[in-house]
Amino acid sequence: MVLEHASTAVTRAVPVAPVTARAHGLDVAAFRVDAEGFWGRRQAVNAEATLAHCLEWMDRLGWLANFDRVADGGPLDERTGWVFSDSEIYKLLEAMAWELGRAPDPALEATFGDLVDRVARAQDDDGYLGTAFGHPGQAPRYSDLSMGHELYNMGHLLQAAVARARTGAPDDRLVEVARRAADHICREFGAGAREGVCGHAEIEVALAEAGRAFGERRYLEQARLFVERRGRGSLPVPPLQSPEYFQDDVPVREAHTLRGHAVRALYLSAGAVDVAVDTGDDELLAALERQWRHTVARRTYLTGGMGSRHQDEGFGDDWELPADRAYCETCAGVASIMLAWRLFLHTGDVVYPDLIERTLFNVVATSPGDDGRSFFYANPLHQREAGALAIDGVNTRAEGGVRAPWFEVSCCPTNVARTLASLSAYALASDDEGLIVLQYAAGEVDADGWRLRIDTRYPDDGRVRITVRDVPVGGTRLRLRIPSWADGAVVTVDDAGPLVAVPGWFDVDDVIPGTTVELDVPLHPRLTFPDDRIDAVRGGVAIERGPLVLCLESIDLPAGVSIDEVSMSPVRPQSFADGARAEVIPRRRVSGSETLPYTATPPRATSGRPFPVTFVPYHRWAERGPTAMRVFVPVHVLEEDPAAP
Repeated sequence: MVLEHASTAVTRAVPVAPVTARAHGLDVAAFRVDAEGFWGRRQAVNAEATLAHCLEWMDRLGWLANFDRVADGGPLDERTGWVFSDSEIYKLLEAMAWELGRAPDPALEATFGDLVDRVARAQDDDGYLGTAFGHPGQAPRYSDLSMGHELYNMGHLLQAAVARARTGAPDDRLVEVARRAADHICREFGAGAREGVCGHAEIEVALAEAGRAFGERRYLEQARLFVERRGRGSLPVPPLQSPEYFQDDVPVREAHTLRGHAVRALYLSAGAVDVAVDTGDDELLAALERQWRHTVARRTYLTGGMGSRHQDEGFGDDWELPADRAYCETCAGVASIMLAWRLFLHTGDVVYPDLIERTLFNVVATSPGDDGRSFFYANPLHQREAGALAIDGVNTRAEGGVRAPWFEVSCCPTNVARTLASLSAYALASDDEGLIVLQYAAGEVDADGWRLRIDTRYPDDGRVRITVRDVPVGGTRLRLRIPSWADGAVVTVDDAGPLVAVPGWFDVDDVIPGTTVELDVPLHPRLTFPDDRIDAVRGGVAIERGPLVLCLESIDLPAGVSIDEVSMSPVRPQSFADGARAEVIPRRRVSGSETLPYTATPPRATSGRPFPVTFVPYHRWAERGPTAMRVFVPVHVLEEDPAAP
């Protein structure tokens, strides 16, 4: 059954609130995650360190002062940052809004208000808001739709305002500013006006959600126009780029897969899902589901990361998934979650929260350091050489093998911040039959008449115990997601015997106060082999443990042994702390000719004695210092014993 809950769109504190859906997420404050758990620690660090860290860097680099210059009519030739730097302020505001909705804080509230005031002062009388175009000494507005990011920036402004409106402040000044900006966009780009689209998709998903939150159907219509205009070759193509980079090569409903710049493609698809759902466009929605399935099956890394090309931060061809050249931008991981979440709300299919879990643990959790003040931008699966010593300033590159406090293009820290601040809204959902537990973390749930206590040390331990304290009148089914990798999972309800729970959904019907449900999922390390069509890692093997991808770091190898000189026997590894122990063996070096690094002799493992090494969770790589790293390790073939018969 499809739920109708348009009337709750403003008051429900969630990032996504479709007019019709099979399920809807819970408020960010409805699931209080325990502070000492995996995600609770990260949410606390995000609130206590990351938000202030981002604000400090944007102030230090003059990105905030750009708004002051516009407001005061100052010298705009001193503007700093890329043309899209405005968006980082807006993503930070969104993160702050979700955090205030999750855990009110007077000091953060004051900081939020001051930041909104600086932004609001820079808004033009007609609602336009931007610091890089349209003012004295600058290029005219919308004179570079391909790379100017004006609509992209204002899209993030709208998303920040949606978060603010839905966390209890629908009359906030930020909401007023966003409404004026959205009205301006509708006038400038509506039917019969400009026919253009923004080179970086984002305005589509923002307008659709703003239409829901603010009760403005015309915002949804403008989002629909932008989606329909995409793919018709209207954007000028800069040197070294192509229409595919902007998803401007094929109309959205005609494409068979995601392609081009990964973040652009994922944001566009998320917005297109919103449009399709709220307008009842089943053809468009079916196309987007097909594109998602094709992309996940052929263009997605084991970590859930997306984007295999550095040149355009984009998707490669099918099966083009090199480990060492994996780009896997952190923002693409965030955007992938945005898309998968929307598809889940509409379809109720378990495959979407399965991918969300994989991406959360192995992309989103990988980017920030323990202190919340350093980040990965790109997330490769193989680092051939240890990175440089810690970077103290702005990293001008996306890669480097060490987390950096800030980047010249610093979109990822604020994207991580807004995702962690709103994370509780992705953990559970409800539908017309009851409550759905999607992601496992310890904490208290109080929403829609349900009150639960969840106890678990997941992902360090596979036991999840749910104690039901209260249930609503009506739907009292408790649904658990059994991860796709969890063969052998069992569920025990009260004192009844354990029941086998196959991957997918497991329903506990007629739950009453006092019911206890215990889920046990196996967390023993398992070997994962790549599809033979992935040339770059054919013949390799990875180790996973529960939702975690593991990796081998060079600092755990004996002195003199390179990470590229070991191979592993395909024997089931053993559990070790939160990682695994497996045996590797040095490979004999076979030198190539003097002119090329190739030889007619196949590489073989030496007959030396294997030695055990530790594989650690990928999300912790490089936390102990610069190191080489790899996820896929070659499977070794031992030399034949010449004495054997």
